[in-house]
Formats: sequence, C-alpha cells, structure tokens
Amino acid sequence: MIDLHHVVTPNGHKVKIMLEETALPYKIIQYNLLEGTHLKPEFRQINPNGRLPALVDHDPIGGGPSMAVFDSGAMLFYLAEKSGRFFGSSPRTRHLAMQWLMWQMSGLGPMHGQAHHFIRYCPEDIPYAVNRYMNESRRLLEVLDRRLREADYLAEEYSIADMAVWPWIRAIKPVGIELGDYPNLQRWYERVGARPAVEAGARLPEGHWMTQTAQSKVKLTEEQWSNLFGENMLKSGRAT
Repeated sequence: MIDLHHVVTPNGHKVKIMLEETALPYKIIQYNLLEGTHLKPEFRQINPNGRLPALVDHDPIGGGPSMAVFDSGAMLFYLAEKSGRFFGSSPRTRHLAMQWLMWQMSGLGPMHGQAHHFIRYCPEDIPYAVNRYMNESRRLLEVLDRRLREADYLAEEYSIADMAVWPWIRAIKPVGIELGDYPNLQRWYERVGARPAVEAGARLPEGHWMTQTAQSKVKLTEEQWSNLFGENMLKSGRAT
C-alpha cells in the first residue's frame, strides 16, 4: 500500500494520475495548504523540503522498511520503476520521457507557478514580473506545440512525461492563456484528458481555481498568507 500525501494542485495530480494508470493500491492523505497542515514536524519526516505531494510506500522496491519519496518528478520515476510501466519501451523513448519530464520540472512548472503567483497571489501589481513570467510561460507552450506537431505524445508513446505536463496545461486558464492558441497542444490535451485514469486522477472539486478563467486576485487572510509564503512557512523549516 502507498500513502499519497496529496494536495489539489498540478503537481499533486500528476502523481495521482500515475497511481491510477498503474492501478497500484494507494490511499489519499489530504492536506490543506491554507490551513498549514503541511507545516507540521511529522510531515518534515516524510519530505524534508516541506512541499506536497509526497508518498510513503509500505511495500517498497527492494523490500525493507517503508520508504518515503518526495518531489513529484522523483515520485513518477519511482512509480515507473515499481510498476514497470510508462517510462518508455525502448532506450530512445525512455530518454525522451526523461528529457520532457526534466523540462516540465525545471521550466514549465516553475515558470507557470511564478505567473500564477504574480497574477493571482501577489498583493501588489508588478507589471515587470507579470510580463516576465507570462512571456516565458507562453514561450514554453510554443515549445510544446512544436513538439506535439511532430509526435502524438512527448516521448512518442504515452509516458510519465505526459502525466507530468498535462495538469499544468489545464492550469493555464486562470492566468488568461487560451489553449486554442496552440492547436497541436490542444489536440494532445484532449487526447490525454480522455484517458479514464487521467480523468480519475485529476478530478477537481466544484469551484476549484483551475476551473476559473478570470485573472482575479486570491484573497488570503494573514494566517493563510503566512502558511503559504510567510513566517509560518519559514519557521516550519528551521531546525529546532
């Protein structure tokens, strides 16, 4: 059994999609970032970086005691090895999957995450920051669109790379980017989204921010802000 320490974000969904695709037995342990449930010392024992998602495998690869795995990209690698699936059927497709997964982890996720922050969470309007991250976000979508003009899937066959990227593409709506501007990407998005495991693994609660289109500010209390970006978040990572 795998415990998935989960939050309803693109990074949380990519791992849940993989668990659904592989049919590995798992249970969800849900967190609320606004309430700061991820800031407790117990969670630091699972993920020293204090971020979600994370997993604990009680029947780990190679046997032995339960194993914690953090960082969503590493979790996809781990689950691919455990299941023997979705990491390429040949050296070529395996290395393609690795490249596109690393691209998502180092580029698409961080750049779109910063765009979301400065558009939706930053209490001040900072045009330079918004332009910087929106321009880079659009550039990365152009990279995807060109790749998906050449191939049906990022690694030529469906893989953990597609699972990693798909939830981040769904999250472009709240920052005002239209998927229809990228026709090859849109076809891929619809193809991947039609998979039953993707639908199950990425299901959103009603009214979730990813279903919204307006570039409106998120209103946070002082405590919620501190849990996400401020002193509470910093204090949770300090040695005691």
